[in-house]
Amino acid sequence: MSNDSATPMGSTISLRKKATPSSPSARALSAEERSILRSAEDVLLGERRLLNSEELATLVALDPACTAALSALAHEVRLSWCGPEVEIEGILSAKTGGCPEDCHFCSQSSRFETPVKATPFLDTEEVLTAAKETAALGASEFCIVLAIRGPDERTMDRILELVPLVKETTGLNVAVSAGILTEDQARRFSEGGVHRYNHNLETSRSFFPEIVTTHTYDDRKATCELVRTYNMELCCGVLLGMGETDAQRLELLIDLQSLEPEEVPLNFLNPRPGTPLGNRTIMEPLEAIRWIALFRLALPATILRFAGGREVTLRELQIMGMTSGINALIVGNYLTTLGRSPDEDIQMLADLEMPIGALSAAL
Repeated sequence: MSNDSATPMGSTISLRKKATPSSPSARALSAEERSILRSAEDVLLGERRLLNSEELATLVALDPACTAALSALAHEVRLSWCGPEVEIEGILSAKTGGCPEDCHFCSQSSRFETPVKATPFLDTEEVLTAAKETAALGASEFCIVLAIRGPDERTMDRILELVPLVKETTGLNVAVSAGILTEDQARRFSEGGVHRYNHNLETSRSFFPEIVTTHTYDDRKATCELVRTYNMELCCGVLLGMGETDAQRLELLIDLQSLEPEEVPLNFLNPRPGTPLGNRTIMEPLEAIRWIALFRLALPATILRFAGGREVTLRELQIMGMTSGINALIVGNYLTTLGRSPDEDIQMLADLEMPIGALSAAL
């Protein structure tokens, strides 16, 4: 994301609504709200079990005034279940654009007129250079991402050539995101050394047809289940702010609990020009904080990763996200948008006295 859209001095800008003393986010909690939060604390920190669907629904129904309390509880749960470490990952778009699918949020779809054009698979040296830069930041994971429906045989061979090479050269664990897999492809990736496979559900089953029509929710879920079957770690992300309801986000959370992913990247819609969601309003920062906390409370042992859209959605509140349940970061740039500099994220973690480390051992 460039600075081309920055507003010139003297022009009029539309500010997001701020809380006022009479707004729900600025009042004290009721006795009932405090009781609900204490019950969740007892389940997660006392009984050390997952919240069930009814308990989650009760938390989701809480007024926005409870956001700070949810955030504080989520941070305590994160420390208790996962420890203080933060995992850093770099991602590389090894094959950008030209995807035949119609995911309405994605500028890499060939079905939409966007600035992103198709490019060939990067050469080996380009991939290794990116991996070395990621390792230099103290990262433990490097993810090779391809904009495709699923890998053909040539792509499979190329990925299986790169995975051991990256690992031997940098010492990093290697993750792959290459779309929908067959059972044979999942097996070969597992045998070929892929540590973690990324395949996002993105949104709930009930909302999915509003966002994608060229494949189904079940197609995605089947690939996630194959990843688990063949003993790779499952990275299964979501994209919030596409127009889904709170009930649909709860539906998604319950499905994620059933999949038991090792990692859930939390993405927030950063509307892309030319896509069907290009004019969607960006999610409010405190709403994003609320849902970061709810994801942590629903998935207490999972690596919960700050991912795409956090810069434009949370702005100065990114540090609050780190104390609301987040325990991992994608650093540097994303697939088609720019993130903030890795140095800023490293400094943020230093300011918070959060150590950088691998988290898989905590699961």
